[in-house]
Amino acid sequence: MQHFTDLKVWTIGMDLACEIYKLTRKLPKEELYGITSQLRRSSTSILANIAEGFGRYTFRDKAAKYTISRGECSEVEAFLLIIVAIGYVSEKDIQQARARIRHERQMLSGLIAACKRHGDG
Repeated sequence: MQHFTDLKVWTIGMDLACEIYKLTRKLPKEELYGITSQLRRSSTSILANIAEGFGRYTFRDKAAKYTISRGECSEVEAFLLIIVAIGYVSEKDIQQARARIRHERQMLSGLIAACKRHGDG
């Protein structure tokens, strides 16, 4: 792999971020600086941490950044559940995003495990 964009986990994350941006367009304007902003920032943070992890030198540093990305997946999912509970969108509206989050989390877990297995030696 020459670049972080070659990673499957990056592609899934990019699809998720694009979906989050489309979904947040449905939210009320008064949420622009609230939930809309938080959803967008956490979804793009997944990507930023994947890119940063790819660029790190040690496997320990890489695993740390990928772990942050995995945590951001949970944050995105939590906000999606909140916007359903509030009534801004339906459960059906977030199904595809939640499926992408599950896939992304699995891929990140595999990447983290691989980094930890490889170690710094």
